[in-house]
Amino acid sequence: MTSDELLDELRAMANLANVDGMARFGISVEGTLGISILVLRQTAKRVGRDHALAIDLWASGIHEARILASMIDDPAAVTPEQMDSWAADFDSWDVCDQVCGNLFDCTPHAFDKVAEWSTRDEEYVRRAAFSLLAALTVHDKRATDDQFLACFPLIVSAATDERNFVKKAVNWSLRQIGKRNPSLNAQAIQLARDIQQLDSRSARWIAADALRELTSEPVQERLKRAGARSL
Repeated sequence: MTSDELLDELRAMANLANVDGMARFGISVEGTLGISILVLRQTAKRVGRDHALAIDLWASGIHEARILASMIDDPAAVTPEQMDSWAADFDSWDVCDQVCGNLFDCTPHAFDKVAEWSTRDEEYVRRAAFSLLAALTVHDKRATDDQFLACFPLIVSAATDERNFVKKAVNWSLRQIGKRNPSLNAQAIQLARDIQQLDSRSARWIAADALRELTSEPVQERLKRAGARSL
């Protein structure tokens, strides 16, 4: 299938009513067709892995085509330069999160990009650092605790960023690290308490929300069971 054929197929599935609904959730409506993630995943499964096709879909600038590109691209073919180029194009939180969770977290460059992007000024690039970090906690089963602990200073540094899409991703990454295993849970809780002392409304919100979840009975019970199974 060519990129033109696939783009025509996507345009035929456009749903303008969905576009209005997406706008209410802070999703960019620029070049947006209103196709659901479920439909895009079904399409990706049918198309299969295709790096060249993914590159063409991304170049189209169409919102859903870019999400689909992240679903069909081959992580082994993704270069650091491609990651930087795509991140620079992020204009909506959902494209950012889908690309990080479908593709970028499966590349060998993921932790390097977390560190690099965490200091960037662009809102969605900085969000990508922490969206990617959150995805790694779930999908990278071989990552060590030390790799996540090395990201703690990045979380502290970004915790005072008052921009909504950044602070929510920082919070998300902290919560996800704290749910990975009992040891990281304890250290994430302490980090949240440290962040709570910062003179920043964003930092206080990030810390309070993370502490609420990480100290909750459901999370503590799940981690206790996981710890018992690993003995």
